[in-house]
Amino acid sequence: MKALKLLPLALLFMVASCSSVRVESDYDTNTDFSKYKTYAFYKKGIDKVEISDLDKKRILKAVESELESKGFTKSEKPDLLVNIFTKSREKVDIFNNNSMHFGWHPWYYGPNFGMHISKYTEGTLFIDLIDANKKELAWQGIGSGALNTTGNVAKKEERIKEFVAEIMAKYPPERK
Repeated sequence: MKALKLLPLALLFMVASCSSVRVESDYDTNTDFSKYKTYAFYKKGIDKVEISDLDKKRILKAVESELESKGFTKSEKPDLLVNIFTKSREKVDIFNNNSMHFGWHPWYYGPNFGMHISKYTEGTLFIDLIDANKKELAWQGIGSGALNTTGNVAKKEERIKEFVAEIMAKYPPERK
């Protein structure tokens, strides 16, 4: 019975862990990020990204929104060029708590020996900010997490916005 009471908590933990975005960033420590005020998308690089044009539009729209909220304006003569690229891979997580309890299983209801299998697609989004004058990478943000593959467009858009917002929260980098 104790296991049945803990099941909702375990499910909540698994759902929460799948929804988070793991973020990291890297940057050129010699760069003065306060000088950047304008941006443009690096079309040549973005065209090479192997995702649907609809998802590219969603990502670029989210990046645009985040940059504008930070005071940037789009320009024909930008300070920064924005490039993106993506990776994805199928992941399988197996959770084994080594206890026997009764519970739901995809094929039956009965004894469950504590093994839970979760399959999902993990995506990684890279956002590069390139100094337009030097043609050098100034900052890179990377976000990884479970992707929405349910076919629900609204949820997909929300997930993309979440990825971009989490990544762009690391820009500009804090000076130490």
